[in-house]
Amino acid sequence: MMTLFEVRNVTYRYNSRQQRPSLDNITLDINEGRRTAILGANGAGKSTLFYHLNGIFKPKEGEVRYNGVPLDYDRNKLRELRNDICVVVQNPDEQIFSSTVESDVAFGPMSMGLPKEDVDERVESALDMVGMLDYRRRPSTQLSYGQRKRVSLAGALAVRPKVMILDEPTAGLDPQMAREVMELVDQMCCDGTTVILSTHDVDLVYSWAEEIIVLNHGELVYSGEPEEFFSDPEKTAFAGLCRPHTFSINSYVSEISGKEQTPYPRTNSQIVAKMAPEGSKGGSIRVVPTKDDMAPADFEGTVGVMGYYSKKTVLAKGIRYDYMFDALEMCMQDAVKGMDSLLYCDESMVNLAVDRIRSLERFGMKVEAIL
Repeated sequence: MMTLFEVRNVTYRYNSRQQRPSLDNITLDINEGRRTAILGANGAGKSTLFYHLNGIFKPKEGEVRYNGVPLDYDRNKLRELRNDICVVVQNPDEQIFSSTVESDVAFGPMSMGLPKEDVDERVESALDMVGMLDYRRRPSTQLSYGQRKRVSLAGALAVRPKVMILDEPTAGLDPQMAREVMELVDQMCCDGTTVILSTHDVDLVYSWAEEIIVLNHGELVYSGEPEEFFSDPEKTAFAGLCRPHTFSINSYVSEISGKEQTPYPRTNSQIVAKMAPEGSKGGSIRVVPTKDDMAPADFEGTVGVMGYYSKKTVLAKGIRYDYMFDALEMCMQDAVKGMDSLLYCDESMVNLAVDRIRSLERFGMKVEAIL
């Protein structure tokens, strides 16, 4: 595991009149390839920390290193850094400034000096991934909030950064769109992008993140795996946060059943698997990598679709499906009920799907992942 960002004794104030620093002597590491979430109440310092990672803010004290090298705040060096690191802010109106969707998404690739054909390909691919390809020539002012949110994400995707920083990516979105965004985030991780996000949604964080960073009034409260933090009710409350519902349910179930709280389930399917009799056998999930020449499978159980390319292919071919959003978790919930499922899955996401399916065995239920 390689350390990507090293934040060392960073202190930052927006102005000299500010009594409490927005970041107060922060020291932490963020690792490459790990799903990292930053938690904290409003005013905790999450956005301020983000803007230090891509050089928009320069610490008043301390330093930030990227790939072991201290950030260089020379204009040309910062331009190179921001080709690697993209920040998608919470409010899309702070990020979208071009007159049309297409021109806004094209801005990043064009500023990188790419040939026009490459820019066009990136714009089309990014808009397609967020479901906005049909809106490419639409004036930005005529988009809904959710559509503008997707366009701002497409602008970052078009740059194809090594690091994607997302500030409250699901805020203001309906539940279905929020699930779609998080699946896209998972796909970026599978394709090799390191994703760092902030959110108030502790349930989302707990089910997604491998590591969390918790801030409170500019101070670092915790950095590490989520379970250790949420196991401490006083520390959780001090940070202005609540425990995830899955964590709380697991605590209650453990008290009633006498089972150990560990391993800690993070999803509904995992907690139901843990509640089942020891050694239970669930259904199977057949994971099918999606290909251009794919024909509909002869399958009678439930069918889910996971990944941008898979959704596009299944819809184009008119293939039957039951779950288009949060499909892997829905298939896993069917499996713990003893039902068989088929999951059409993008090639890059197959290992992620198989690992999550097999995770159910740690909670006491054998569910077979068939490739």
